[in-house]
Amino acid sequence: MTSSRRTWLLLPAGVGLLAGVSAGLARLGLPTPAGRGMIDAHGPLMVLGFLGTLVALERAVALRRSWALAAPVLLGAGGVTLALPLPRPWGQVLLFDGTVVLVAVLVALWSRRRDDTVAVETLAAVHAVMAALLWPRLGTAAVVPLLAGFVVLTIAAERVELAAVHLPRSAPRTLVLGAAATSACTSATLLWPDLGLRATGVVLLLLAVWLAPRDVAVRTVRSRGLPRFAAAAMLAGYAWLGAAGLLWVAVGPTSSAGPHDALVHAVFLGFATSMVMAHAPLILPAVLRRAVPYRPLFWLPLLTLHAALALRVAGDLLGSSPARVAGALGTAAALLALPLTAAASALVAAHALPSRREAAPAAEHDHPTRPPHSIRPERTPVP
Repeated sequence: MTSSRRTWLLLPAGVGLLAGVSAGLARLGLPTPAGRGMIDAHGPLMVLGFLGTLVALERAVALRRSWALAAPVLLGAGGVTLALPLPRPWGQVLLFDGTVVLVAVLVALWSRRRDDTVAVETLAAVHAVMAALLWPRLGTAAVVPLLAGFVVLTIAAERVELAAVHLPRSAPRTLVLGAAATSACTSATLLWPDLGLRATGVVLLLLAVWLAPRDVAVRTVRSRGLPRFAAAAMLAGYAWLGAAGLLWVAVGPTSSAGPHDALVHAVFLGFATSMVMAHAPLILPAVLRRAVPYRPLFWLPLLTLHAALALRVAGDLLGSSPARVAGALGTAAALLALPLTAAASALVAAHALPSRREAAPAAEHDHPTRPPHSIRPERTPVP
């Protein structure tokens, strides 16, 4: 598949991001294009329509099978459908179908080498299937732990896979045990909300405590450029995952909007989005076959995200409406700045490429049989 077609597949994820951010601001009573009827779709739009599409596209590229692209297409279409004034069941069915195909893609990847990390990713995708299936019946709040299981286990498996050289041989099996415990706890929230949610908080905290000190980011954060940026983003994400675990244990199930938002955003913004920012300069070139060079400007959305999120969580817990609104606007700005920063970096690189080729024409023939951005079946290494 050409890079231009892959770029088009990212557009629905962008629509899901815009719609999800708009719905989130509407929850606070701010004037946005999102109608009141879209507020309940805020979580599924952000997790399945946006993050789910990105995960599915990256895994489809790794599998190198045309049918695998159905996963990001369906998830992206589901997010777009939810964002439009169309019957909600249409979007819900598309999201469910997309998660089912994502599971099939991961099973196909697992069958190649039977890696424990891919098995954990498959279990994570099963969480997404359950969330998409139960959301129409139980509502968004009830499936938040399942959505959290999807993003946390997906990212944890990715980190263990990419840092395998620096981890003990038992790390993948330890991750499998942690994933099984996470799955048991998130599933328990459906029957015993208080016990299940607090137990999920314990598991999130344990995962953060286990992963963070063993991640190569602990060492690369002392370097420069992209390795330092990626490491800082990942370590900040681990810190938010630990904080989320503590919050989930302390607060438990709540009907109060402030504490509920603090629980949710610590996981999905503090952990998941920070990890997305860390991986974006490395994963996007492999997926799109376009250069997206790291630039110091990438620090702007990252620092804005964490500063605004800290303000938002403090406002949620203390009941300060001005802090909640200011934090929400700041995190929205950071989320929207990320794709804009990546796009600007890619455009500058594309504009500079012809001049570089003219300056060094012989370099194009150093490896005539190797494509400039070959896509390996495994992930691009992350510092």
